Amino acid sequence: MSLNLNTQPNADKPRSLKAREPQADLVFRSVARAAGGLTIAIMLAVGLFLTLNGANAMHIAGWQFLTTQSWNTSIPKPGEFGIAAVLFGTIQIAVIALCVAFPLSFGTSLLISEVLPGNLKSTFVSIVDLMAAVPSVIFGLWGVFFLQANVIPVSAWISQNLGWIPIFAVTDGSGQHVTEASNFTSSSFIAGIVVGLMVVPTMTSVMREAFSQAPVGEREGALALGSTRWGMIRSVVLPYGRGGIIGGTMLGLGRALGETIAVYMIISPIFNINWQILKSGGNSVSALIALRYGEASGFGLSALMAAGLVLFLITMAINFTASTIVARSRSGADN
Repeated sequence: MSLNLNTQPNADKPRSLKAREPQADLVFRSVARAAGGLTIAIMLAVGLFLTLNGANAMHIAGWQFLTTQSWNTSIPKPGEFGIAAVLFGTIQIAVIALCVAFPLSFGTSLLISEVLPGNLKSTFVSIVDLMAAVPSVIFGLWGVFFLQANVIPVSAWISQNLGWIPIFAVTDGSGQHVTEASNFTSSSFIAGIVVGLMVVPTMTSVMREAFSQAPVGEREGALALGSTRWGMIRSVVLPYGRGGIIGGTMLGLGRALGETIAVYMIISPIFNINWQILKSGGNSVSALIALRYGEASGFGLSALMAAGLVLFLITMAINFTASTIVARSRSGADN
């Protein structure tokens, strides 16, 4: 007697369950993909536009475009125009801005998220958000007519007491230290302070949101185990907010690199590398474009487009680096 065990030939295969996706989910996915694709397309279009319009200048100048410290586009040949000085000034002003903005943003975000009670917290959040809405030209006017006069004595004191550090020295053509107030006006230091205050709201908002995501249970657990408030912040809040700290800082750096009007109004444009941050004179890529765009035509316009392309690529590289760092950071990790 035999038994036929194969009466159901497909019994050992899993059943396939197909569910129809709701129409709302399909619409949402389509809109989200379209928005993401449009954002990438716009970025690529901007890069392509700058590349095509700046190709003539980059072809003539070659790599000397990045090493030349002059801007004479009336003679279209290598060594006559380049962005070495303005690129250095752009990075210099951005670094000064971060040195000013980071401690202010970090402290303000911790104050709002960890110290202030509910009513004051909402008030401070509104004030910080309103600061981000102040136009750049207002910051520029404030820097020129108010901040500069008050910073010059500070710059002179730093130069007199810390002048043995090369970046804080202010010297004339013969290398002698100078103390006249006119030598401290329109400097990268003043421009960096103004730009730093401009990026504080953006950095503060990002850091504050990251700190507020720290779990309440772990906060209370740290306090229950006898930790002080600072100990709880150091062991719970800061690890969870590491990605926000990095992201906010890099976002502020990108804003500082591209700031135009405030820098244009404050600095006295020069086309040589100035290591002395307290000394009058400086420049940036964005200020160069704003300064020369109105009078540029033909080859000069192509050179400005090439300068804009370099700034665009640097900004994109910084943003992608920040995204990579934030993605690798893990909330609550000890490393």
